[in-house]
Amino acid sequence: MQMYRKISVAEDRFETPDTDSPFNRSVFSVLEEIEYRRCEKGEDLEAIYRLRYESYRNAGMVKEDAARTVTDQYDDLPNSYRFGIFYRGNLVSTLRLHYIDRANPTGPSNTVFNDILEPRINAGESFIDPSRFAADGEWSRTLRVLPYVTLRLAVVACKYFDPTCCLTAIKEEHSAFYHKVFRSVPTTGPREYPGLTVPVHLLESNCDRNLDNIISQYPFFRSTAFEQRMLFEQPGRGEVGPLTVLPTAKYLKNAA
Repeated sequence: MQMYRKISVAEDRFETPDTDSPFNRSVFSVLEEIEYRRCEKGEDLEAIYRLRYESYRNAGMVKEDAARTVTDQYDDLPNSYRFGIFYRGNLVSTLRLHYIDRANPTGPSNTVFNDILEPRINAGESFIDPSRFAADGEWSRTLRVLPYVTLRLAVVACKYFDPTCCLTAIKEEHSAFYHKVFRSVPTTGPREYPGLTVPVHLLESNCDRNLDNIISQYPFFRSTAFEQRMLFEQPGRGEVGPLTVLPTAKYLKNAA
């Protein structure tokens, strides 16, 4: 059994944000009992790989596999961040993020849509590339705001890395959600995605143009610089890890 150190921001003092919207209050209420865990080895990785398989199999997105796990060559890249999202101690969802730039150009979207993204990367653009979003079926029915809680990690990553755009490679029927919440727009038509039985579309949201407005509309996407570092800084030699990080949106009055 691995030991975890929980990270909060009790030493910082912020005013509580205005959360008078019933929807925002609902998400904040769930966030009170959420923990984000960066998964890098052992039992944690096995758990999120199994959750991916169960979620995708139920959605008809992968073929049956005796191993009952979903993993690929992008999981262990140095620019890969794999997260488990825990609610009251239960693993309820998972998300993987890549930060893609000239120093680390490899990621799932840049493989599938290389002809579009590689010239932009070579020109100096950078991207947050979320992938492998999976959620437990039972908890998804109980926690209707789980997509927002999970994808909050992509918003926090955008604040930390300051990329040009946040990418989204998804099934076409999910496009409306990403356009509404993240102002994502289509980049190209559907293409085959390795390991999936359905094609995906590439959408992107320009961070300079959209990020602050998104956070203003959905204040639960706010995060402190401290939370951002704990989630995405590479641990130094001798540091305690892995970390379970508590969301910090409730501590902020204004977007970080």
